Formats: sequence, structure tokens, C-alpha cells
Amino acid sequence: GAMRSRAEVDATLRTAKLNPAELLPVAHCLSFGPQAGAGECCLLQLEPGLCAELEAGRSLVIRGEKDEQAVLCSKDKTYDMKIADTSNMLLFIPGCKTPEQLKADQASCNVIHSQIAGFSNNYWELRRCRPKLKKLRKLLMEDPYEGPDSRKDQTLTFSKYTTEDLLSLIQASEEEILHQLQVIDACKIEGFWRILEFDYEMKLLNHVTQLIDSESWSLSKVPLRTCLEELGSLEPREMIEHTLLSYGRKYIDDAGEVYFEMHEDKICRAIAQMLLQNAVKFNLSEFHEVWQQSVPEGMTTRLDQLKGLALVDKSSRPETIFLLKVEDLPEDNQERFNSLFSIREKWTEEDITPYIQDLCAEKQTVGALLTKYARSSMQNGVKVYNSRRPIS
Repeated sequence: GAMRSRAEVDATLRTAKLNPAELLPVAHCLSFGPQAGAGECCLLQLEPGLCAELEAGRSLVIRGEKDEQAVLCSKDKTYDMKIADTSNMLLFIPGCKTPEQLKADQASCNVIHSQIAGFSNNYWELRRCRPKLKKLRKLLMEDPYEGPDSRKDQTLTFSKYTTEDLLSLIQASEEEILHQLQVIDACKIEGFWRILEFDYEMKLLNHVTQLIDSESWSLSKVPLRTCLEELGSLEPREMIEHTLLSYGRKYIDDAGEVYFEMHEDKICRAIAQMLLQNAVKFNLSEFHEVWQQSVPEGMTTRLDQLKGLALVDKSSRPETIFLLKVEDLPEDNQERFNSLFSIREKWTEEDITPYIQDLCAEKQTVGALLTKYARSSMQNGVKVYNSRRPIS
């Protein structure tokens, strides 16, 4: 309607039994602008760090396919987006002056007419969450790389993913995705990210360890150049180097030569996986013997190298060991526990830890997760955990 005068404002204050002396001298008169509709605008609540990102000109991205819950990603963090309803209506008023600004600016006229540009009853709230990275491995496993001679690779039908593709499909920030690609030993072949098919990876590892054996090199000083010269006729040089990077740490000596210090635990673990893959269950003591014989000279096998890869069944006679890979389990907390309790009814904390460690949020402990999703009891003086709900 019409613009209010100061006299009208004062009359309204008297009717409301308010003392003008206790209020700021300036009055805001609000009216709805022509376009002010609900749902035209979305509000997003940002923590200071994210605000600074935007102010510095970086962008935030919302990721997720149609059937997934949206997440918001900065360069290196991932946030769940939840709608929070408010009991008070939130009004958007362009150029609105806060009480602080009005106090500073004493000279301003004492009735300000403002138009409301929009309003909202809710806003998006962000909660830092674990990046949803399981899908990354799943996508790359659709077509693992079987080597340069593979027939499958010569057909053009298989799924190939570039960094761009993964950024649009995976609900995680760019840094989290690139880090995970390293963790799962993916490599870039002709611009596409690939995971090596396990048998092919073992073939490569075998070439490298046999060469180390025959040259009697120290495991902490494997020369890149000689590896490439000796093995380059058997496999592509970039595959040999990828294997060294996956199973070793690269360093440069004083003369500028590139060397690798091999990761004993990782090599032992891969060989254990190869042995266990072909058996449903393996007698533990026999497994130990075969395993130790299968690893390169000078390496020592230990059960704790197999955390999150294999599980020992102490209740069977004789004791057995079987393959159980943490990456094959569900990503959702409740589903993960359901799946673990269907594999084994009661778990010790030591046994279950490698299978739930990756579920811990930023400052969460394994103990806190167990308290929430399992109930504990004592069995022969040992604390064990079982399901809180009946497993169907």
C-alpha cells in the first residue's frame, strides 16, 4: 500500500504499547515486491571455511545421480545436504541495513521503505560426511585392465572413465577422489582410469619379484632403470613402473637414480589373496606354510598383514582362514553391520575392527560405532559383539 509517514509509525507503536525511546529511531516499513514468491530462492547455510572458499572465487559442486541423495563438495571435503525447516519465516530484503549499520549512520532518514524480494520457510544445512567412494572401485571393476594383448580391450564396447567422468559420477570432492584412485592402485591408460585385473597384476608383480631375486637386489633398493630394461620386452614399461609404484615407495639417490623400496606387507598380502582366492576355506597351518614359501626371499609373512582381507575361524578344528574383503562389504553403516553379523554371529573387537574402521567419521572411534550398532556380552572371559536386531 501507500508509504507510511513517521506519524503513522509512532501511532502504531503507541497502539502496540511500545516506548519509542527504547527503539532505534529508524523504522523499516516492509512491503512485498511484485515477484516475491515462495520457492524462488534457496538458502544454504555455510560454515566459515566454505564461505571463504566462495569469496575466494572457488566453486562448490552438488553431486549425485537421480537416485542418490545430493552431496555438496568443495575441493577437498564432502557434505550431506539436509533441509532444515524454520518456525519463523525468513525474508530476503535487498540492501537491508542492520541495527549496527543504522547506529553508525545517525544521519539516515527515519523511515526506510524496503521491498521483500522473497521468503523461505527452510534452508539447506550441510553436514560433513564420509565421501561415498565405494562406487569408484565398482565402476572401474566393470572392465579391469587385462594387459595390452587382451581381446576385450580391442573391442570398443567397454566402460571407460576419465577424471571428468568420475567427478560427475562419484559423490566426493576432487581431492578425495584422486586420493582414493591412489589407494586402490588405479592407473591412467590412454587417458582413462583403470584397475588392473588381479591375475594380470600378479603376473606383473611376479616379474618384478623374480628379477629382484635373480639380481639379488636389496628389497629397499630396486633400480627403476634396470627393471624397465630387463622387463620392458615382457610387458609395457608403464605397467612395470605402475607395479613398482603400487608395491613400493619411489625415491631418488644422490646420483639422481630412481629406486624403489618395496612394501613387504603389501606384497605378502597380495600373494595371500592369490592363494586364498582359489579356496573356500584353507587350513590355517597349511596356509601359513604355503604362504611363507610363496613370498620373495627375505620377506616374512604375518597374519596382521591380512587385516580387512582375510578372517581366521578359530572355532573350527583345525583352525581355518578364508577371504573376506572389506571393499566387498556395503558402504552404509547399518547394512555393513547386518552383513558382518550374517557372516559371523559374534565378533571380538579385534576381529571386527578392520571391517568397520573405514566407517568411522572424523572423530569417531570403533568403540562408539560398536556401542551404536552392536550389543556386547562376555564369552569365556572375552568380550564379544553381536547384532542388536534379529538377522533375517
